[in-house]
Amino acid sequence: MSKTPEAAGVLPDPNRWKALVFIALAQLMVVLDATIVNIALPSAQQDLGISDGNRQWVITAYALAFGGLLLFGGRIADLWGRKRTFTVGLLGFAAASALGGAATGEAMLLGSRALQGVFGALLAPAALSLLAVTFTEGRERAKAFGIYGAIAGGGGAVGLILGGLLTEYLDWRWTFYVNIPFAIVAAAGAYFVIREPAGGRNRSPLDLPGVVLSTLGLVALVYGFTRAESEGWTEAGTLGVFVASAVLLASFVAVESRVKHPLLPLRVMTERNRGGVYLSLGLAVIAMFGLFLFLTYYLQVVKGYSPLKTGFAFLPMVVGMITGSTQIGTRLMTRVPPRLLMGPGFLTAAVGMLLLTRLEIDTSYAGLILPAQLLLGLGMGTAFMPAMSLSTHGVQPRDAGVASAMVNTSQQVGGAIGTALLNTIAASATTAYLTAHAASATSPQAQRLVRLEAMVEGYTSAIWWAVGILVVAASIALTLVNTGRPDLAPRGTAKDGAPGDEVQVPVLAH
Repeated sequence: MSKTPEAAGVLPDPNRWKALVFIALAQLMVVLDATIVNIALPSAQQDLGISDGNRQWVITAYALAFGGLLLFGGRIADLWGRKRTFTVGLLGFAAASALGGAATGEAMLLGSRALQGVFGALLAPAALSLLAVTFTEGRERAKAFGIYGAIAGGGGAVGLILGGLLTEYLDWRWTFYVNIPFAIVAAAGAYFVIREPAGGRNRSPLDLPGVVLSTLGLVALVYGFTRAESEGWTEAGTLGVFVASAVLLASFVAVESRVKHPLLPLRVMTERNRGGVYLSLGLAVIAMFGLFLFLTYYLQVVKGYSPLKTGFAFLPMVVGMITGSTQIGTRLMTRVPPRLLMGPGFLTAAVGMLLLTRLEIDTSYAGLILPAQLLLGLGMGTAFMPAMSLSTHGVQPRDAGVASAMVNTSQQVGGAIGTALLNTIAASATTAYLTAHAASATSPQAQRLVRLEAMVEGYTSAIWWAVGILVVAASIALTLVNTGRPDLAPRGTAKDGAPGDEVQVPVLAH
């Protein structure tokens, strides 16, 4: 039987905490980019003459490339080595960002966004799998994943603040240029500081049919939800894309169960703890992405906040996430089973979301929105930390990249679903309210009031759905995640799904 590094007498990497700084910096850059461009989009659209019909592609081009190529990126990390993939992803992301900042037209901007997605799909799973193989001791792993989980959860809100600052005081192009120093510093740190443990690569031949089927299937799925938002759920083209996605992904599963060296070994998904993490985290992100969208529009359109003020209005959520992840999650992860952090964490977030169903035009920020955000942040931060750690629970080192890619994929697909699904629900409720009340509004002032009331009615209707989705996420976490707390004393080996697969992980106390 193989031994863990500690049991074999191999000391932990003395630079592991320095390495965490650069891994976290890279993750922050990727997460920031998911929201920072949203704030700058109106300015970029006007500057480059992008039509209203095409502006969504500034967001969608990135989402399609990133979501579609994540599994491939995770497998490349296992094949090339995580440090090399991490560095290539960083430098490629910086180059694509420079291209976007220098864009002279629509095609150049959209192309740069797609390139960012491609290199992001290399970078994100490499970062998480580096973290998984660098920190193996229980308490240290809890602390490292607490920091990483706080960044993964709160980075999107930080992106709104930074996007507002850059757009208001500099220029929209700086929302792209700001990635370059992030990437260069993280790449230099990776080169000089990060040491990837030996023997963790998977040098099996690349599963090309799996690459093609998974990439096309995930691209079709993300595009289907994006198209549903603009064209409708029952439109023939939308239904066709969803059918194609289902066929492609079903074919992918069939191929992976038969090939000798699969792109995604099915044991990575079918182990109940990891499966529970991927499913519950994907659902939670549906609720979170919907909230970012509605709260941003509520604060700017209904309350009249500037982009910068809107960004700062999200600070309580960021504070809550950092506190929940680094203070609650990290301190309790080594004392209680992960499900007792994930389940209550998602339920706490659901309570915060429930408060936001009481939104009205004149709702007090300090009286309702601030405490709701604190609860959301605390709950999600507490749940994200053990979820991130468990996403690579029990995997062989050679599968760490693709297991890390799965948690990123669940978040990316969840984000696409959340934006489309909840936005559609909100739009339907807004239309229904306008139909019922428009006739009674005769003056321009009354008409404006009805429009604002209709928007808020749409937001609260969708937020009710988000509450339900978070409750389902909590139920899945409490039901499927059954591993015990990490045993911090003796360490040994555990078996993953397939016979004969030796895994270097802590022994789990049930």
